[in-house]
Amino acid sequence: MRRVADLDEVPRAERASAWEAIIARGALPMSCRFLIPDNCRARLVSMPLGGVALAEASYSALVAERGPRLIRRDDPELYEIAVVVAGDQGIEQARQRALVRRGEMVLHDSSLPLTARTAVTAGMSGALILQFPKQLVRLPESRMRELLAVPLPASSGVGKLLATLLRGLVEEYTELSSRDLVRAGQNVLDLTVAVLGHFTDRDPRLTPESRRHVLYLECAAFVERHLADPDLSPGLVARAHGISPRYLQLVFQEQDATPSSFIRERRLAHCRRDLADPRLHAVPVHAIGARWGFPRASEFNRAFRRREGVSPGAYRLLVRGGGAAPERPARSVPRGGTAAAATRCATTAVAAPGRVTLPNPRFPTTGGAAPVGRGDGSG
Repeated sequence: MRRVADLDEVPRAERASAWEAIIARGALPMSCRFLIPDNCRARLVSMPLGGVALAEASYSALVAERGPRLIRRDDPELYEIAVVVAGDQGIEQARQRALVRRGEMVLHDSSLPLTARTAVTAGMSGALILQFPKQLVRLPESRMRELLAVPLPASSGVGKLLATLLRGLVEEYTELSSRDLVRAGQNVLDLTVAVLGHFTDRDPRLTPESRRHVLYLECAAFVERHLADPDLSPGLVARAHGISPRYLQLVFQEQDATPSSFIRERRLAHCRRDLADPRLHAVPVHAIGARWGFPRASEFNRAFRRREGVSPGAYRLLVRGGGAAPERPARSVPRGGTAAAATRCATTAVAAPGRVTLPNPRFPTTGGAAPVGRGDGSG
């Protein structure tokens, strides 16, 4: 279950100790000290994913330390990857010291002393934090130690793929069933091992099935980036990844999907969101379809009606009038979670002559903050 803890709910004098209690439950036990007494703010959203755990943290300027006494008292024997999403953050562990900037990530070991500090500014810093048991990482411990407190790129290459997946899970977490979350957690772990194997320059020793999980995520991310291209097809996806169309079918079949259905579902998902966005109600229906890879209005109408049971225009009227959207026909969901959670990348629309290019609105996850330590009832 998704849990939200926010220091705005806590008296100012008690916030440092409250934050220590919060992160002990949702991350790692650490001692904390806020650096600006009049600006003690922090928020943690905890999201279990089966055998791994994901958290979204934001905090004002602080120093957090995990010393030998805390380690002896409580060591869950975890690795932790923090993807920095706001602010610069200093890290010190295993005789390594580094400044980790936005767009980078860093690996920690729960069994070794750790010091983390943010820049002393009035703004908020933040990170996505992934925790996973050491025993699930089939990489030499000596090689893993070389990565501790070393800034790793999260805005390009394999690091970007992992960061994108984590952001997608944060945004779509409340839409996933318990079974989806466990499967998504396994996908996250497979990809994490592949990423760490890449940075240690050693074979990540993935099983063939796990390698196909990673390939599925790469293909899904490629699809998400090219949804606006009307020429996007399974053949194009296969060629872009150097595999045969038949093998691409196998990769998606293991996720209870097909390449064609995945492309169609992702396009329709974006169309539904644009049709429901009040800021876009003046945009013609056919322009929304064209933006997401349906250049012909008739093709868009057929695909949308087959999926939703009503035309795009009728769907927009239902949403605008506050009526319930029609019940969707049952469909299979990829085993790694919903398509949105598996890919959820920032998509850049490709404008073609005569096509309307629309803004790319963001749709925040529902569910507000609950009092400290209480579930918000989501997920």
